[in-house]
Amino acid sequence: MSQESLIVNEARRWLGTSYHPAGDVLGVGVDCAMLLVRVFVDTGLVPPLDPRPYPPDWHLHRDRERFLGWVQDYADKVDDPRPGDVALFRFGRAMSHGGIVETIKPEPVMIHADMHAGCVERCEVRRFGDRFCGYWRVRA
Repeated sequence: MSQESLIVNEARRWLGTSYHPAGDVLGVGVDCAMLLVRVFVDTGLVPPLDPRPYPPDWHLHRDRERFLGWVQDYADKVDDPRPGDVALFRFGRAMSHGGIVETIKPEPVMIHADMHAGCVERCEVRRFGDRFCGYWRVRA
């Protein structure tokens, strides 16, 4: 199975899991950061890591790119997004949301833990408009 398929299939397993700040339990609760951690660690693509603790509103009060920083430790920026890549978004003062690209065509769709939806869901990436910041791919 390809790296992209491993990532997307693992992300799909989390669909419907409740949103819970700093949670990381399949079927119980997860947030966007820990969804990325669980998917990439559980597929064996990155070594175990845990960016917690972090307050739910850390990105509203700090300029430090905390979320982006740990993503950059394991991924490189790409211009041609593919399934399995990570889409990152700026909310507040820093990069603070991410999801996993599921499909590119006909429109990019990502799987992410959405606080407002209350669960891990699929959504079109364009829904974020100008808040779209970039895609990242795990290093081979």
